Amino acid sequence: MSIHSVTRSHTHLAWDNSIPPVLQVQSGETITFDCLDASNGQITKDSTAATISSLVFSQLDQVSGPVFVHGAVPGDTLQVEVLSVDTADWGWTGLIPGFGLLHDEFPEPALKIWSLDTAGGFAWFNEEKGMKILLKPFAGEMGVAPGKKGAFSTIPPYNTGGNIDTKHVAAGSTLYLPVEVEGALFSIGARRIRQVSFIYTSFTGTAIETPMKVTVRLTARKDRPYTKTPHFHTRRLITTLDDEYYCTTGVDPDIKEATRSAVRHMIEFLCAEHQLDRVEAYMLCSVGGDLRMHEVVDMPNYVVRFYHLPLSVP
Repeated sequence: MSIHSVTRSHTHLAWDNSIPPVLQVQSGETITFDCLDASNGQITKDSTAATISSLVFSQLDQVSGPVFVHGAVPGDTLQVEVLSVDTADWGWTGLIPGFGLLHDEFPEPALKIWSLDTAGGFAWFNEEKGMKILLKPFAGEMGVAPGKKGAFSTIPPYNTGGNIDTKHVAAGSTLYLPVEVEGALFSIGARRIRQVSFIYTSFTGTAIETPMKVTVRLTARKDRPYTKTPHFHTRRLITTLDDEYYCTTGVDPDIKEATRSAVRHMIEFLCAEHQLDRVEAYMLCSVGGDLRMHEVVDMPNYVVRFYHLPLSVP
């Protein structure tokens, strides 16, 4: 298969199905995206807190693409295999006034520049106190164009993906997105690193933001009509064992409805892939699955994740 590339100049600032693709590929081909950080290059390793105050917000959270995948049509699922994620040797975390879960309690801008030990897989928070963060880089924003006409902000998450901040969709994982327009029009952005832990929710709205090169394989799937929100398949989600996990999500401005949606999508998955009826699937979800808050700051939508162990299902 051919290997293609999308450069840092191939970006856009809205999810909009009228944006022409920068690249066209066949289903199953591989693309490397060379991405700037989520500030769109406004923050560098030499920046200070003053830079936060001067950020041009209309330029934040750009995404690279879109990529047209031949053979992908509405009703299909776009399978996104994350093959590799390579970061720069630095990153930043910021407190942006008016943004984040406790924005009213932290009104002043702040900026931390991290030095990333990419070989060791960690960054020092405070070397003198022995405090360091283990790192797992991922592209926090991956999505396809919505079927609705118009321009939609890249900051919130949607049923078609976007800023889902799913740190488990790292190298070796696979994301599934519902296709709503011909060619899917896939884009990627919000280059982030999180601490390696199971329970994670972004509170400040920024993690360790960094430039990245992300390589993915895009495949149009015709056999997954139950993919209505982002789903993903990953390994080692909560244990040290080499377990495999399948996760569904619910995306909604109402947190209860997002939760109900996440469970409902798992029921549909279990019925389709493991030939259970809805009652059996619902009972199995209650016993063998778990829910987690995943995205709480990029309004108007919340993301709730429901995970299950598909290989444990008879």
